[in-house]
Amino acid sequence: MKAKKLFKSKKFINFVCGAVVVVVIAALYIFGVRSAVTRDATFVVARGDTVSGVATRLQSRDLIDSVALFKIAVRGNGGGIQSGQYDIPRGTSVWRIADMLAHGDVAATTIVVPEGLTVKQIKELLLADDDLTGDVECGVGTDLPVCNLHDGDLFPDTYRVARGTSRLALLDLMRKKMVELEHNWDRAGRIAPRPLKTWNDVITLASIVQKETPKKSEMPIVASVYLNRLRDGMRLQADPTVVYALTNGLGDMRGRPLLRNHLKTDSPYNTYTHAGLPPAPIANVGLDAIHAVLTPADTNYLFFVADGNGGHRFSRTYAEHVKNHADWRVIKKIQNGN
Repeated sequence: MKAKKLFKSKKFINFVCGAVVVVVIAALYIFGVRSAVTRDATFVVARGDTVSGVATRLQSRDLIDSVALFKIAVRGNGGGIQSGQYDIPRGTSVWRIADMLAHGDVAATTIVVPEGLTVKQIKELLLADDDLTGDVECGVGTDLPVCNLHDGDLFPDTYRVARGTSRLALLDLMRKKMVELEHNWDRAGRIAPRPLKTWNDVITLASIVQKETPKKSEMPIVASVYLNRLRDGMRLQADPTVVYALTNGLGDMRGRPLLRNHLKTDSPYNTYTHAGLPPAPIANVGLDAIHAVLTPADTNYLFFVADGNGGHRFSRTYAEHVKNHADWRVIKKIQNGN
């Protein structure tokens, strides 16, 4: 009799265990495997959206098939959702969607800001990127650091940000990174090669170096040329400063050639007509150019000219420079097919 009862109790326990397993498997399938998403989709959660409102919109777009199940999944992930733009791939389960929204796993985009661009050029670049939102200018009456940007204020880099990030927010991120670099220089003792004294001096010369050569290996040599000229009281005679003056701070001739008469342009940025450094940077610079100015090569060069291969020839005397310049003209004629 006891054996019979024991058999029945074991049978009942096995039944209950089996039922639990079935329920667990069904729940795992419903929440973690089954998906209503038949194609890749983008979904936006606005600031202030409620879980119920988001669930209803998800269902209306056939991204989930049960508002109730989504709410349960959200509760299982902490009970809240975060605003942002989300990429929801085909086959994403309701649990994964709830997990993404709860933890702010927003869609991201990569913005590459090259070194040597002006603020105007960077703003043009950001305006052309559809993954960003908003304007690049502040509204009337807004008084924030990002509203009054100057060349040299922004740090060019590769930025990975949430898709839908505002352009002003990205500009401010770039500004803050450059501010941090200045603070690091301050903490290190504000050391700079003679005759540079201020951070503005450093970044201004770095911006000229940045525009003169794309080669990291050449930057310390180019920096040494300009530092030698400053120490000897010579004018810098840097073509990029003339371009900056001619284009009203755009920094790009848009395909037009720089002519000899342009070198007479009346501007404090024109280093052919004005001695010393320009009053401020002519572009936004990267670490290589800054490092080149702070730790220049030890040379006695005073001149350089293009070598036709993306680099430059450097010289100490004007006679050498004239010869190098003549060689460059020959190379240029050959390259142009003349």
